Amino acid sequence: MKSISFNYIIYAYILKALGILSVITIISHIFREHLDIINIGLIHIIPVVIVAIHGNMKATIFITILSVIFFNFLYIPPLYSFKVHNELYIWSFLIFAIVGWIITVQAKNLHTQTKQNELRESLLHIISHDLRTPLSTIHGTINLILSNQNLDKNSIKGLLEDVNYASLRMKRLITNILDSTRLSSGDINLKFDWCDFEDIVGVALEDFSEKQNSELLDVKIDDIGLYWGDNMLLTQLIVNLLDNAFKYSKSGTKVTLKIANFNDIVKIEVFNQSSYIDETKLKSIFDKFYRLEDTNDISGSGIGLAICKSIVNLHGGNIKASAVDDGILIEAKLPIVKKARLV
Repeated sequence: MKSISFNYIIYAYILKALGILSVITIISHIFREHLDIINIGLIHIIPVVIVAIHGNMKATIFITILSVIFFNFLYIPPLYSFKVHNELYIWSFLIFAIVGWIITVQAKNLHTQTKQNELRESLLHIISHDLRTPLSTIHGTINLILSNQNLDKNSIKGLLEDVNYASLRMKRLITNILDSTRLSSGDINLKFDWCDFEDIVGVALEDFSEKQNSELLDVKIDDIGLYWGDNMLLTQLIVNLLDNAFKYSKSGTKVTLKIANFNDIVKIEVFNQSSYIDETKLKSIFDKFYRLEDTNDISGSGIGLAICKSIVNLHGGNIKASAVDDGILIEAKLPIVKKARLV
């Protein structure tokens, strides 16, 4: 049912064009004695234009053929037949097709240019804001240490932890930008091998501060054995899921990471307490550069969860987010395609 509704929303402009074609055909037929054939032809181009501006060539061809059929059947002699005794029919089809093709191509080019501009603006935002913030932290903290010779060891340690955390944020952001580019272009070779999720989680946790690991995170991993997958991408999956959970969790609350074995699938669950988020908005959080409203004070590029979705899809799995127990639960299911034979 959701699929039917979704397809209706996408192709509503085709239904709109069909409705307009029906209306103008009826009107033109009623007033055909007062309208010149050229004017009737121009009117019948309107549905073609309506569809063509959406950049869908197949839909344009469909509505073009339909408009020409209506035009031929009702107005080109012999009337009320599909026989063609006049070259006007051929010319009308060519004109309709050329107009539709030109508008469709221009619409597609405009859409591509718009997407490129959005991508450029998003990348500029990442560089100008999200990278500048940790850089400012590193620069300011180091200057504080260098300019103050009276700092004790505990104070210096705390400041160095701030520097370390800021550098880890920069590392995650740069890794996400590079991974997003590779995944979008399809220029990625999966390196499947036997992976241990305990090792994967251990490596992933190195990307977070000591406080996050020891005080703000609960981890539970079932006895899964070895999993057949890309070790590096699965590590990045865990990193991005935890990074998202830490950023959007309520202050003082813990993030929960569970990895469970269900024989034919491995299920990864990450939960964090947060303000209520509407289910409709949660459906969009895996879209590239999508950020929840009222989160301008939270740093982030909006590509971390999009990368998670790509990684899960590359492993043949699926991922979803839901609002449960005053928080956000993200579930990723990875199929177990084969099991290791341990001697």
